[in-house]
Amino acid sequence: MRVNIYHINKARDVNGKLYSVYQNGDVVDPSIYDEVFSAELDTTNLEEIHRMMKFEGHPLMRAANLTVSDVVVVNGRAHICQPRGFEEIDFDVNKTQKPDNLMRVVYVEPNKPAYVADVEHTLEAEQKAVGGGLIQTLYFEDDNTTIIANDESKLMGMPGNRRFGDGSTIVAGPFFVVGIAGDDFRSLTDEEVEKYMDRFAVPDQISQEEVEADMGFTFIPM
Repeated sequence: MRVNIYHINKARDVNGKLYSVYQNGDVVDPSIYDEVFSAELDTTNLEEIHRMMKFEGHPLMRAANLTVSDVVVVNGRAHICQPRGFEEIDFDVNKTQKPDNLMRVVYVEPNKPAYVADVEHTLEAEQKAVGGGLIQTLYFEDDNTTIIANDESKLMGMPGNRRFGDGSTIVAGPFFVVGIAGDDFRSLTDEEVEKYMDRFAVPDQISQEEVEADMGFTFIPM
């Protein structure tokens, strides 16, 4: 289920609403919020989402964690985070903003169908999106796209994600597909999104023994 989280941008918070306690009937101004998270989660329970973000985090989270005054949107319903739980509010997500340096990617997690996501075009954000550490680019022949994966995923014990080539080559941990523009990365086109959403729609079942047996990666065209 798609979950979106919005955090107040200090530069637009002229009335000091960041970390403030919501009172019943207060109007929450979406124009001072930035989207800081949009991903597919296995839960729609707000308390579970709060616990996950506070203690585990998520590779696509663009804020420190989920905190008071943040807004969580699940199933089209918005809730503001408060010290003792969540309050449902009216919230027009179309009035929120995003950073200018986001890239549209196809994001692929182990044991999940692929989905469209945004990743900030910074080395730090790209590393975080694949679980931290060094990143590697896995180029495709005759294709202006690449996979960004974690170069140390198997050493870190990450679960197997997808098979490549004849099925014996495994990429472990989360990865994402992004476009290439010269020496730089770019957002995927609509056609590329469709291609890789279809390519990675069905998760591969991969045992940890198979991951450990494939501790290297040999490029095989898709």
